[in-house]
Amino acid sequence: MTNAKPQPILRVVDIISLIVGTVVGAGIYKSPALVADALANPIVIMAAWTAGGIASIIGALCYVELATSYPSFGGEFHFIGRAFGNSVAFIYAWARSVVILPAAIALFAVTLGDYLTPVIPLGPHSSTGWAIGMIVALSGLNALGVRPARTAQNLFALIEVGTVVAIMVAGLVSHDHADLSPVVHSSTSGGLGFALIFVLLTYGGWNEAAYISAEVADSRRGILRGLLFGLGTVTALYLLINAAYLWGLGHAGVARSSAPAADLFRLAFGHRSGTLLSAIVAFSCMKAISATVFFGARSNYAVGQDWRLFHWLGQWHPCGAPRRGIIALAALSLALVLLATLTPNGFQAIVEFEAPVFWLFILATALSLFVLRIRFGVPKDAFHVPLYPVLPAIFVLSAAGLLWSSAAYTGIGALVGAGFLLIGLIPLHIERRMGRQTGGATH
Repeated sequence: MTNAKPQPILRVVDIISLIVGTVVGAGIYKSPALVADALANPIVIMAAWTAGGIASIIGALCYVELATSYPSFGGEFHFIGRAFGNSVAFIYAWARSVVILPAAIALFAVTLGDYLTPVIPLGPHSSTGWAIGMIVALSGLNALGVRPARTAQNLFALIEVGTVVAIMVAGLVSHDHADLSPVVHSSTSGGLGFALIFVLLTYGGWNEAAYISAEVADSRRGILRGLLFGLGTVTALYLLINAAYLWGLGHAGVARSSAPAADLFRLAFGHRSGTLLSAIVAFSCMKAISATVFFGARSNYAVGQDWRLFHWLGQWHPCGAPRRGIIALAALSLALVLLATLTPNGFQAIVEFEAPVFWLFILATALSLFVLRIRFGVPKDAFHVPLYPVLPAIFVLSAAGLLWSSAAYTGIGALVGAGFLLIGLIPLHIERRMGRQTGGATH
């Protein structure tokens, strides 16, 4: 095994671009319609998106305290392990590697395939072909090393700003044709609580920054600034995009739309602008896949470092990338894409599979802050969450609410995700036996 290991070369600007790349994905092209349908007027809509950004920043502050108090390649499962024991940490590591990360990549890839197929069809299984091709290509890019990956991600982030500018222009051009009729709420509209489910899900992904602390130059200030500026950028982008939707289509127009960006572009630039929109959404999915592979491969590397059963993942290639972690993540993501083709709605099936598992362990991480504070306090050189315990309590309540909502919404899909958690008990048992046989700890 090589002696290569992560190097602290990531700058604040790199963290910002990775956060933007992970968070800003296909959701912002779908969720605003659901939010608009649930809320009474544009002011409340914009307030909901602002609240989502603030809630995400509160969560990020909690993560910075954990990351600077207990720095580790393992990120969340390291915090959970210290708070609740190694067995819980192992199950989370299993869930993250087998369910959460592959599902996130598969979601972006399936969406990308659906949007690119009408533009450049590849045959009877075009959407699946595009999804597979992009996972392979972007995994290969990340396998070249951290420098090419971060350069590409920074470029992606710059183009994302151009995308927002294009949507704003479309909103201005479309304003004279906006639908200003009153909104008639559908029977499924659930008010502010319902809307915030989709708002906060659209903000999801910033927590991945916990896995790159070993690669950040000036880890304490770098992670703090990267997360705050990154989420500040995301919040600004989301507010600008929603303002463009509302200005260009009107409240009722957004609420009735299944694809507000598509309707906005058609209204502004004509029906042929659908090709441009497809390129925008596909690009957004590409950068989200690349960022998720970047973060996810590092979490797989940490799993290999911490547990004997998966030691083969704990290798850092001299090029500056955890190549085995990338390969494992790509293989599982490709398997999920192929399985999704067997269901009537592949996108929905993957969401149902992932969401409850994701929020379960976000909640566990949020609770670990309280447990670790009570047991060990906070190191002097670590970041302290301001207004403790109020801000961490808000984070816990937000995570708990989203766990309940996602489980209630997904139904049978939540049971499938829970089944994969139970399967994790098998490798956990093997890991424990390996630890006893060698006379060492299991973590």
